[in-house]
Amino acid sequence: MNYTAVIRTLGTAGEKYQILLDSLNRQTVQPSKILVYIAEGYAIPKETIGKEQYIYVKKGMVAQRALLYHEVDTEFILFLDDDLFLPDNFVEKMYSFLEKNHADVISPDIFPNAERPFLGKCMMMLSGRMVARKDDGKWGYKVMRNSGYSYNNHPKLQVYWSQTNAAACFLCKKTDFLKIHFEEEWWMDSLKYALGDDQVMYYKMYLSGLRQLTWFGSGIKHLDAGTSMMNEDKERMLIYSDFRFKTIFWYRFIYQPDKDFFSRFWSIICIGYALGFTLFISTLKCNLDILKLKYRAIKEAIDFIKSEEYKNLPLIKKMI
Repeated sequence: MNYTAVIRTLGTAGEKYQILLDSLNRQTVQPSKILVYIAEGYAIPKETIGKEQYIYVKKGMVAQRALLYHEVDTEFILFLDDDLFLPDNFVEKMYSFLEKNHADVISPDIFPNAERPFLGKCMMMLSGRMVARKDDGKWGYKVMRNSGYSYNNHPKLQVYWSQTNAAACFLCKKTDFLKIHFEEEWWMDSLKYALGDDQVMYYKMYLSGLRQLTWFGSGIKHLDAGTSMMNEDKERMLIYSDFRFKTIFWYRFIYQPDKDFFSRFWSIICIGYALGFTLFISTLKCNLDILKLKYRAIKEAIDFIKSEEYKNLPLIKKMI
């Protein structure tokens, strides 16, 4: 197997970035190249294993991944964020699962939802954001009609089919990635907080007919190079981006591609409940500032959907 490891970064992950590079250097199947796509204006990090090649690109979660990858001359690409630890046989096992299941894309389960407290799971379910499912022997993650997702609460197998995953790590053919035209989803980089690029990318893959796997219990660790500090401004930015993203995603990927009247009507009910529930909670808490922020996010998302910018985006086609 020949593959190229591509990493998107700002070059600020420090020791965590070094851990990733060392992990790649210990793989039982070595990458042909390690290409690091760093945002313009940022310094090349001092951490190294002496094998990386740096390419400056426009800053953005989508901009730093939605590339043509002219520098890649291998069939497969291992896509990575800059703050991961990979077990030594990680890539070898990913590829074996891909081949054995005749799949096109594979991603490890990086943020196990099963580790959430019970009350947290209940609130996520009531809000429609995340819903736990019993193991059906087939599905890992599925996208719901309200822009949320459901997940396998107690996976018994190592790999399951999925409609979405975490974008910090995945393996697929270069040609398969390019066919989804991820660059068309530039609108996500206009959000005030990086959010939703993974769901858009994977669900677009799913709708285009690519068969995706989630690998549970892979041993990968997300080291979280981003700050975990949550101040009030960041929290407000996250809430705004979340509501704006959910509204646009629902319209673009769930409602608009669906041509069945009754199915569309049910989708409207689902998104109405999801948004209405959280607006109701803010009202119940008498948190008018957050209520106004959520309302503004939804309104600005609708304004974007009505804009010429949105109308110029290619329509999403369901190939499944």
